[in-house]
Amino acid sequence: MKLLFDENLSPKLPNRLRDLFPDSLHVRDVGMEATIDPIVWDYAKDNDLMIVSKDVDMHDLSLVLGNPPKVVWLRLGNCSTLQVEKLLRKEFSTIQLFYEDKNLSLLALP
Repeated sequence: MKLLFDENLSPKLPNRLRDLFPDSLHVRDVGMEATIDPIVWDYAKDNDLMIVSKDVDMHDLSLVLGNPPKVVWLRLGNCSTLQVEKLLRKEFSTIQLFYEDKNLSLLALP
């Protein structure tokens, strides 16, 4: 279960969550800072990654295009990296079930 963290999230998250989500990446790790959402979408799809974003545009893409890729939409508003990390750790089981369900394309947290 590999995640691709969108630009609106800290590039520290893949490292901080490596124990739960090994091989996860941030868009900066693959040279996609300031890249338009459809290109990020295609990259995630081509590389079997789930997108984690606070961006409503990723939410909208998932509703229009379905999966893959799957989108974990964080509805936290303005928050710290630690708050995002804690939420993803707390919701690990939910994320895992979401990942395994081939019919679902969007998981909204919290």
